[in-house]
Amino acid sequence: MELRQWLLLLCLTGGLLQRRAQPDSRGFISIDCGLTEEASYIDNATQLLYVSDAGFTDAGTNHNISAEYMRPLQSRRGQNLRSFPDGVRNCYTLHSLVSGLKYLIRASFLYGNYDGLNRTPASFELHIGVNFWAAVNMSSWGADQGNTATVEAIVVVPDNLVQVCLVNTGSGTPFISGLDLRPLKKTFYPQATAEQGLVMLARLNAAPIDKTVPIRYPDDAHDRMWYPWYDATIWAEISTSERVYGVGDDLFEAPWKVMQTAIAARNGSGNIWFGWESSDAEPRDDDPARPGYVAILHFAELQLLNASNGELRQFYVNLNGELAYPSGFTPEYLINNAIYDTKPSRHSVYNLSINATANSTLPPILNAVEVYSVIPTTNLGTDSEDASAAMAVKAKYGVRKNWMGDPCFPRTMAWDGLTCSYAAANPPRITSINLSSSGLNSEISSSFAHLKALQYLNLSNNNLTGSIPDALSQLPSLTVIHGNNPNLCTDGNSCQLGTKRKSKLAIYVAVPVLVIVVIVSVALLVLFFLRRRNQQQGSMRNRMAVKPQNEEAMSTSYGGDDDSLRLVENRRFTYEELKRITNGFDRVLGQGGFGRVYDGFLEDGTQVAVKLRSHSSNQGVKEFLAEVRWTRSFNGMRLQLLAEMCDHDVESICLCRLRF
Repeated sequence: MELRQWLLLLCLTGGLLQRRAQPDSRGFISIDCGLTEEASYIDNATQLLYVSDAGFTDAGTNHNISAEYMRPLQSRRGQNLRSFPDGVRNCYTLHSLVSGLKYLIRASFLYGNYDGLNRTPASFELHIGVNFWAAVNMSSWGADQGNTATVEAIVVVPDNLVQVCLVNTGSGTPFISGLDLRPLKKTFYPQATAEQGLVMLARLNAAPIDKTVPIRYPDDAHDRMWYPWYDATIWAEISTSERVYGVGDDLFEAPWKVMQTAIAARNGSGNIWFGWESSDAEPRDDDPARPGYVAILHFAELQLLNASNGELRQFYVNLNGELAYPSGFTPEYLINNAIYDTKPSRHSVYNLSINATANSTLPPILNAVEVYSVIPTTNLGTDSEDASAAMAVKAKYGVRKNWMGDPCFPRTMAWDGLTCSYAAANPPRITSINLSSSGLNSEISSSFAHLKALQYLNLSNNNLTGSIPDALSQLPSLTVIHGNNPNLCTDGNSCQLGTKRKSKLAIYVAVPVLVIVVIVSVALLVLFFLRRRNQQQGSMRNRMAVKPQNEEAMSTSYGGDDDSLRLVENRRFTYEELKRITNGFDRVLGQGGFGRVYDGFLEDGTQVAVKLRSHSSNQGVKEFLAEVRWTRSFNGMRLQLLAEMCDHDVESICLCRLRF
């Protein structure tokens, strides 16, 4: 009874972790890394649910930061973290996403002397799937070990899951404090595509009312973080209590609370200036290998101007002294507008300035700014079916020997025991798996059968049970090594993959052959019946009159009803046909009052007599027809009438078959 209760508790806990590893109703995933497995909480500022990372990764260890770095305004999830002392690559897997959708992914890091070593925090890399995201260098955020570093990207996710990986570069143990995922509209940030992503360099809220915290959810429905940006010694500040609206197809939807404030130049002739340097030290501009950058400037007029008094706010936007926008720009009253790069620019130094035009009577303003670097996202990961099958195998057996991230890519981080094939322009395929002596229990996973390119599988020296799944016999080139599994294949031939394959092969051969035989038989029957029908139709046509000419009532040139004879049941020949039958009227059988009788043969060899009425005959047509009718009615004759007449000018002909 006690064992059943523990099993029930284990199942309930596993189900709870699984549910927490799913996006919430907004599509948000909010992870507090290092939080104990069963813990979760509602964040006071955002009212979002934060969950443990136990359902997203199976590596690393949990830690709390030192008490001295617990700050009053510090987020709760900054109090703990997860570190990854083992393995080169350790990953979080975020499931149940929408393939092809854009997502904002944000990771945060706070060292806080969690390891008690009181040393400079580690530096390491972040990857999204198989593509490089960012280098996390904690020193760049200041010497204070209580500082929080945040890295954010906007990417198109090609599958229904995405992996965020921490890669050890040899500069200390990677760690992470928090991980967020937020869905975005497909139309947002058109610069982010399947081929490139955006990494946030800055997202600034100019002259906010509250200068202590960033604006984020729920003020920004997409939970972007807009950091305060102000300097009262350089810029004036303007604001409004009115709501600022976006119109049309807003590609960025900057929140109206961000757009309610702005910085302005101190005087009409002044300007707003800011800039940054490229992360690449190369001096040459427009180098395709140099990281590109995209800037998005947000504007909204916050003061109701009196145009009748000549009030006008108009300005130019310049990048490195050249126009970034082709003409003077006038912001609209309480309407959100943006000037942005459609393609990344590549320079060593970026100087953006906003200068008033000659017609402007008011200084330039700026409400908010976003700056992103561009990263390529074109690396090809393992074939999706192979990757899914490998992850299913990992989940079934709980494999932990560096099975993290993509199974095959990059080659230097391929899973231990895996061999992959790498073809140009095609995803890598898994061809070999060595899981010998890996402590595997349970039955052999049928997921191996989904690895269509698999040629070698070593499962020896484990504690597997049952038999080899029949599905593996469908892989024609697969060799399975399964020795030293005491409880495997205890029923004799259940592990004879060759026998199963032959059995399957016999079925695979027999079924198509049977299908082909049936198809051929049916086709022959159809052809037989079609041919028989055609023959029957041909015989019927012959019986009904094979007539090179038409089958009409024929009258002689002399007219009169008695001179007409309808030829329906007898065959009618042309004069040219009769010439061929008699070989040009060559052999004369005899001669009477109407003319000569000629010997002839039809196409089938039937001997016939052809009587031809001569032009010089004293007998008329009526007499000739009377003799024809008499011939038809005289059954005892050895002549059978085949054709009565055939016009050829004024000639009349009678054709009879000779019967002996």
